[in-house]
Amino acid sequence: MSDLPPRTAGLYGIIIYKLIKAMLLLAFGLGVFSLTDNNLPDDFRELALHFHLNPESIFFHHMEVRLSTITPDTLIKLGSGSVLYSLPSFIETVGLYRRWSWAGWLAIVESAFFIPYEVYKLALHFSFTLMALLVINVVIVAYLYRNRHRLFTHHVHVVGEPPELLA
Repeated sequence: MSDLPPRTAGLYGIIIYKLIKAMLLLAFGLGVFSLTDNNLPDDFRELALHFHLNPESIFFHHMEVRLSTITPDTLIKLGSGSVLYSLPSFIETVGLYRRWSWAGWLAIVESAFFIPYEVYKLALHFSFTLMALLVINVVIVAYLYRNRHRLFTHHVHVVGEPPELLA
């Protein structure tokens, strides 16, 4: 039997949040890859017609012009970046689930990394979405830092004692 305390709702919430983020990043990246052979302005026009919107309006015209500047190379770079960023997020999620201390520190550092940027962007223009992300990141950092000794294993082997098997 493990001497670790039971997982808490807070840790489960962070694991689920990180897993959803990783899955969304992967889905976005794969979705962007699927668009590399498409004519984006034509696809956008069809989407507008599907929703019974006027594709001849100024807004849609400007969007078509902007979409025409996106190259397949740009889409490949965007998709690759998203997929590559999802992989460490999946690893972090597994580490948090397995309660490895390095994963706790990784989650703390990653979440804390975005806080100054989110504060800066909020100072420029308020957004409820950005405010929610800021609050989530602050809560993650505070919760994991405060509870790191209780939540995560620290694999230290003392010479002369048999190593314990990981559960």
